[in-house]
Amino acid sequence: MTGPVVVGFDGSPESLAATEWAALEAQRRGLGLEVLQAWPWPKRDVVGSDQTYHRALAHLADREAGLRALVPGVPISSEAVAADPVEALEASSRTAAVLVLGSRGLGTVRGFLTGSVSQEVLRRSACPVVLVRAHESEPTGPVTVGLDLAHPAEEVLAFAFEAAALRSAPLRVVHVWSPPAGSEYMSYGAIGGLEGEVSAVERTGLAEALEPWRARHPEVEVTDELVRGKAAVELVDSAATARLLVVGRRTRHLPLRHHHLGPVAHAAIHHVHCPVAVVPYG
Repeated sequence: MTGPVVVGFDGSPESLAATEWAALEAQRRGLGLEVLQAWPWPKRDVVGSDQTYHRALAHLADREAGLRALVPGVPISSEAVAADPVEALEASSRTAAVLVLGSRGLGTVRGFLTGSVSQEVLRRSACPVVLVRAHESEPTGPVTVGLDLAHPAEEVLAFAFEAAALRSAPLRVVHVWSPPAGSEYMSYGAIGGLEGEVSAVERTGLAEALEPWRARHPEVEVTDELVRGKAAVELVDSAATARLLVVGRRTRHLPLRHHHLGPVAHAAIHHVHCPVAVVPYG
C-alpha cells in the first residue's frame, strides 16, 4: 500500500515516541506522515473546555513543527477530529500504509486509547499497526518475525523483509513448534525419534517458505531458527534483542465484535519492549 504513515498523538511520552518513530518510518518509505488527534470533544460551552481544546490544538501544531524539523522533506499534515478514537483510527487504516500508536505495554495503549479501545484498533485495522514504547532511541539488533508454518502469511513476511531492507538490518525468522499431541505418553526413545522426524519436516517447511523471499531480497541477511516450545513465550524471549518484532493477525470474515487477537499477538503487545508490528493477513 502506498498511503501515508498515520500516527496517533495525545501528548503523552508514548505518543511522542510514536510520532518520532512514525516520522522516521515515513522518511524510510518515502511516504507522507499524518498525525491524528482524536477523541469526542466535550461541548465547548462547558467551563474550561474551550481552553482545553485550544491548548490541545496548539500542542498538536507544536508537535507537527518538531516533526518537520526532524524529517525535512517529508510531507506532514496533522488533524484533530471530534470522533470516536476506534472509528477514526479504523477509517485511517483503510488508506494508510502503516498505523503507529504509542504503547505502555503490560496494559493498554495509552492516551486517547483507553480501556478496550487499543485492542479494538488492533483487531479492526486494515493495515499493519506498530506499537511503540517511550524510549530514548530506537533499539538496535535484527528485525524479528514470528512465522507460523501452518499459516505462512505472505503479508507478514513481506512486511518483515521490507522493514529489514529499509533499515539495512538483518532479519531473524523464528518458527516455534511443539511435539505432536499424545507424544508425552510414548517411551523416551520413541519420543526422541518422533521429534527428530517432526523437526526435520519443520526445517524443510521453513526453508521452502523463505526461499522465494530470500530471492526477492538478496540484500537482506536472513537467519532462521526452529524453536521448540510455546509460540507466545518463545517469541517474547526472541524479541529481547530485536529492534522490531513482526507478528501476524489472522483476519476472518466475521462481524467486527467477534474479531480477536491471537495469543502470540496478545503476548507481544503486552510484554515485548521493542516496537511491535501486528500485520493483518488472510
